[in-house]
Amino acid sequence: MKIKSAWTRQIEIGQQPSSSALRDHLDAVHDNNAGFTETFAWNCRDANGKNSYELLADIIDQKNHSHVLDLGCGSGVLLDLCNKRFGAELMLLGIDMNGSELQLARERLAHTDTKFHQGTAQNLDCFVDSSFDVIFCHWALTLMDPVVEVLSTTKRLLKERGIFAAIIDGDPKTAPGYLEVHDIIYKHVQCKYPDYGVFDLGDPRVRTAEELQKLTAETFIGFDINITPITLSFNAAPSILAREAAGFFYASFVLSPNDFSHMLIDLEKYFIAKQQDGISCFKMPVNRLVVRGRGE
Repeated sequence: MKIKSAWTRQIEIGQQPSSSALRDHLDAVHDNNAGFTETFAWNCRDANGKNSYELLADIIDQKNHSHVLDLGCGSGVLLDLCNKRFGAELMLLGIDMNGSELQLARERLAHTDTKFHQGTAQNLDCFVDSSFDVIFCHWALTLMDPVVEVLSTTKRLLKERGIFAAIIDGDPKTAPGYLEVHDIIYKHVQCKYPDYGVFDLGDPRVRTAEELQKLTAETFIGFDINITPITLSFNAAPSILAREAAGFFYASFVLSPNDFSHMLIDLEKYFIAKQQDGISCFKMPVNRLVVRGRGE
């Protein structure tokens, strides 16, 4: 389904989209495709066989952590993983602005005591200061604007020795083949929206390690900040990989069904040319941001 929103209308006329237009666009995408990131993110693994959810969940220290917040929790995959690992030892809270994603999360964790709240990461005044030991943000920080308010809110909600950890887009040049896949998708999208890519979702400063380090340091003064580049890989048959990779790029959702099909054909051809024994590989660059409070 082709997504039309305030955001797409603004880039059609070459205008920098507003924050409200961005939220409108993200809501439209997720209302029509709730849970679409799950399969891809779960199957993308690092050199040690861990996916991005596990790379965040590994941060929890059950001896010292009891209250965990997932900011932009989506359909609840990360919260479900935390519950399976630690059960009732953790008090889990998921926050997302999209009701369709939260409905999936509530269904997934209906058998648990996990709490949920619908709202934006910039407006969490209903939660008191220093409430959480750990705050996660799985692949959502890239999409948040204004992002400085998100970081300020996160800092306010963290306990003195709390940890903020996020998975964010990495440097595209570090993952072989990533730019080729990106360019195939954007070639089709830019036929319809020439300025897609000139204007992209979220704050561009979050997308590079150098700018992310600077941005985070300006808010989390006195915290230890570490950014680790990681390459995730998804191995599958070319037809499966083409559909899963395409479905993970928000740009794909602005295409009509016919244009989307043509894009899939080009992606599958690319992965067929790279396959070995019927299996091809897509590599995704990410950064894992970990911000630790030093306490006294």
